[in-house]
Amino acid sequence: MAEIRAATVLPARREEITLHTSDGLELVGELALPPERPPVATLVCLHPLPTAEGMMDSHVLRKAAYRLPALAGLAVLRFNTRGTSSARGTSEGEFGEGETERFDVAAALEYTEYHDLPRPWLLGWSFGTELALKWGRDPLVEGAILLSPPLRRAGDADLDAWGADGRPVVALVPEFDDFLRPAEARERFKRVPQAEVVAVDNAKHLWVGEPYVRIVLNEIVQRVVPAAAPLPTEWDEPGQ
Repeated sequence: MAEIRAATVLPARREEITLHTSDGLELVGELALPPERPPVATLVCLHPLPTAEGMMDSHVLRKAAYRLPALAGLAVLRFNTRGTSSARGTSEGEFGEGETERFDVAAALEYTEYHDLPRPWLLGWSFGTELALKWGRDPLVEGAILLSPPLRRAGDADLDAWGADGRPVVALVPEFDDFLRPAEARERFKRVPQAEVVAVDNAKHLWVGEPYVRIVLNEIVQRVVPAAAPLPTEWDEPGQ
């Protein structure tokens, strides 16, 4: 058995994908599937702010794609929103301040539908939580998991809409977040009666450090595939 570390990449069926938006753009992405079985659910990842170096390879989302297909049977779809670059490439278009990105969210969900990816959940981080809250109430979506939600671009009307909708919303809020800390988050999310606000002690907005990544991934799996929780911290590598 080998310990799962920050750089560990577990087996998965990985493929580069291209999303097509209704306003004519091509967005680059990757789909990671369980190595030997169909996925039981899907994470559609919405990355942090691209003008602050957010992208599909932002570390929590990358580690979700590296681990969760093998450990939890999840499909993990990551992509660069319009105008965003990563090692995978650069998506067409320009940053739209969270407004024209509505077409990017829709394109990702259309991809899950067309390719029969089951039970899509939105996994937004920072700016990605704004996209989830503003544009993610598609009938396909089972729920939303929000990492470090700033609640800046997404306002009370968006929260009220999710509250009326009734689908699960889980907000993971770092104790020392730069924008929204647990006490204020609990107050803001009262508009969403079904929302869970999970305060994470000592964590910061960027979730730096393997202990915090493990907390995040376990909280995701507990909601989406509870039978797979808690996640193991070791992996039986072939040949060992």
